[in-house]
Amino acid sequence: MPYRRLPKTNQARLRSLRKAVGMGEMVNLYELSYSYKLWEDAKGFLTRYERALFENKQCSEKQFSTSKKQQEIARNARMYISHFIQVLNMSVIRNEIKREQKTLYGLDSENNLVPDLTGDENLIKWGKNIIEGEQKRLLQGGVPIYNPAIAKVRVHYDIFLEGYNNQKVLQNSTSRTIESISELNKEADTLILNIWDEVEAFYAHLPIEEKVNNCKKYGLIYYYRKGEIEMDDNE
Repeated sequence: MPYRRLPKTNQARLRSLRKAVGMGEMVNLYELSYSYKLWEDAKGFLTRYERALFENKQCSEKQFSTSKKQQEIARNARMYISHFIQVLNMSVIRNEIKREQKTLYGLDSENNLVPDLTGDENLIKWGKNIIEGEQKRLLQGGVPIYNPAIAKVRVHYDIFLEGYNNQKVLQNSTSRTIESISELNKEADTLILNIWDEVEAFYAHLPIEEKVNNCKKYGLIYYYRKGEIEMDDNE
């Protein structure tokens, strides 16, 4: 004997609601297999649910597309910051820059290692340190480092930082739509359960196969145990 199972995904909820509301638009009030009040509630909710899912889709797609571009921007910024630090270290080795001045950049004066630049947070930290450190050294009368010049590093860092902040805005927008849908799903599940209960009660007097096929028209989802033959849903 087939058994029903409430939808577990957003798209499954949407399909079920559309079928239930759609049947209410196809038949007259007296032929509807669940209450008109419940149909009105479901119809109004469906509009809100579709809008929320659409907004989530838009936010997710925009976040994904800009994320790929931002990865390339971050790669360039990381390269310029790394190259600047390497040139700085070579200048120290050649005694062109005093070793103790490396502390102006937040760097360890006792080694010539490039700090960890993986991850956005490290890139933000070291980009800021390098730009501010070079400004401090120049104010002390130091000769500018070239290839890359700090102006070039700043351009790529600023582009990265702007993209990073935009990504955060998009992530927050996507998170808000997800939270909104999560709340709406509670209402969706209650509506679907009530509709399904009323529809099944309406067709309870019919033979199993006929009952199931009629209920499926209203979006009810049935599963069959191993060995059972699935009934034709007449769609």
